[in-house]
Amino acid sequence: MNGFPIIGNESDSIYFNPDELIDLFLNCTADGVAIIDMENRFIRVNHMYTLIFGYTEKEVIGKKFTEFQNPEEVKDIIKLVKLGKVYSNVMTQRYHQDGSVLDISVSYSPFRNSKGRIIAVLAIFRDMTDLKSMERELRKTRELYDLITENTTDMIKVFKKDQILIYASPSHEKVLGYSPRQLIGKNCCIVMPPEEKENFDKVFLLLLETGEPQLIETKLIAADGRTVFVETSISPILNDEGEIDLFVAVGRNITDRVNNDAALRNLDRLSIIGQLAAGVAHEIRNPLTSLKGFSKLLKLSVNQDKQDNYLSIIMEELDRIDMIVNEFMSLAKPQAIEFEKGNLISILESTINVLHPQALLHNVQIKLDYDEDDIMILCSPHQLKQVFVNFMKNAIEAMPNGGNVHVSVQKQDNRRVKIAFSDEGPGIDTHLLGYLGTPFYTTKDKGIGLGLTVSNKIIQEHHGSMRIESQIGEGTIVLVELDRI
Repeated sequence: MNGFPIIGNESDSIYFNPDELIDLFLNCTADGVAIIDMENRFIRVNHMYTLIFGYTEKEVIGKKFTEFQNPEEVKDIIKLVKLGKVYSNVMTQRYHQDGSVLDISVSYSPFRNSKGRIIAVLAIFRDMTDLKSMERELRKTRELYDLITENTTDMIKVFKKDQILIYASPSHEKVLGYSPRQLIGKNCCIVMPPEEKENFDKVFLLLLETGEPQLIETKLIAADGRTVFVETSISPILNDEGEIDLFVAVGRNITDRVNNDAALRNLDRLSIIGQLAAGVAHEIRNPLTSLKGFSKLLKLSVNQDKQDNYLSIIMEELDRIDMIVNEFMSLAKPQAIEFEKGNLISILESTINVLHPQALLHNVQIKLDYDEDDIMILCSPHQLKQVFVNFMKNAIEAMPNGGNVHVSVQKQDNRRVKIAFSDEGPGIDTHLLGYLGTPFYTTKDKGIGLGLTVSNKIIQEHHGSMRIESQIGEGTIVLVELDRI
């Protein structure tokens, strides 16, 4: 029996003649196949070839191969294949019957008869259009990504779980003066001061525990020694198993914003000082008058008991002046924002002492109510004092004919403490409440419209909240909540 055994043993083998074998190969392969004779004409194509290029078998058979291909591109290859040369995976572009461009990988090999003589060329076509399209899209995406990272002013970092940087955008050099090469392979916190690193580690631990993006504001030290304030969003990158593999951080230079915030606070603080100065001067003038009078009596008296009594009164008045001046200066002197453990009641009492002279001038009584005198919070005392002065000063000015300002402190169940500042003034229209806190918006003739803006910012930095409630004819209440220790 002539033919080739394909499957089974000798007793039950199935035999195919060469033509059947060729048909089997052409029909089963996933590639397009064409056989070209020595005159460069199609003598055979398989079904997959017609699917790839859109031509029917009748439209192809007997036609010149170069009618469907770029003749300049293939004529030399066909010539060499006829001499026995083999070409594998030649990447080229061909046209579909509808005119669309296809990315094709072609392999050419000589087709020999049983005597080894080359009688045709075997061309195998693999459609790579989808793959090449994906590659081009990926390349475009990569180029776009490179364009963004190279031109953005935001600082983009990618680092591993051990906090070692594996990527840093060129913008680091513009902002900090460090090139990506100087940063890659180093710890992502290399340009942070030690105190900032401690805060970053807390945020990083929270990021690992929750898997949620985190926002952090830090100080960085530039190559020239400048301090740069940066707001950074850090997000986790998950691997195929859903585990955190890498982190991407996008940092924005907010130095100007921080400096502007500091300038606004300073402006508000100077405004407060100017408005309190008259009251403080009045409060100091009273004990000075007493000092002057008792000094004259002391000079004229020869009685030891009277002298001792006069000296005692003089010392009390001096202590009173010293207390007033110290409280006033603590508010006037610029302070760095440093959080420390503080007694809320002591801070409020100190603030009331500063405002006492102004309250007297307006015939206002400030009353402080609290259940416990040992309520500890983590805070910047001078910053909170500026906030409380704003609230109480507004309450005093809301009652030009006198009245009472009530300050109440209540512990909350959720480790918070609520402070309420209420006055007996005329109240505020509901439609105006929404504007309160807007920079430079004020309802007062001599106000600059920064008090509530700055106060709200400071409270937010203390992880607290603030809201204002008011009705016409019923006064105004400012409610503040802070965390307790």
